[in-house]
Amino acid sequence: MSWSGLLRGLNTSLSYGLSLAPQLWATRPMATLNQMHRRGLPKRPPPTLGPTAGRPQLKGVVLRTFIRKPKKPNSANRKCCRVRLSTGREAVCFIPGEGHSLQEHHIVLVQGGRTQDLPGVKLKVVRGKYDCGHVQKKK
Repeated sequence: MSWSGLLRGLNTSLSYGLSLAPQLWATRPMATLNQMHRRGLPKRPPPTLGPTAGRPQLKGVVLRTFIRKPKKPNSANRKCCRVRLSTGREAVCFIPGEGHSLQEHHIVLVQGGRTQDLPGVKLKVVRGKYDCGHVQKKK
């Protein structure tokens, strides 16, 4: 490719945006064996961990309990609590079932599980473990 053709292509690409720019870097050859040996294997990115840092359950301490309103079509009040996990992170957790007696400083077991109609709530409290009692039977 001549210089005049390259400059003409560059001028038109600047007037139309960079989508028409000549791609000189797309024609470079593959890496040589020496380059591959020097650089080593390509590093894979580590898997993204969920809210429990890759663990099935975590223990935590309740900081406060509160009620959240769900997203648009639903209208019930969802019972939630803010928990300081054993990893040091703080997270909002959903308390499933009817009725609970959780208060500040109670110890709870937390597992992953998104509550679909509560934005940002990605953890659930496990009922019947530590200070969170089982769901009471209706009489």
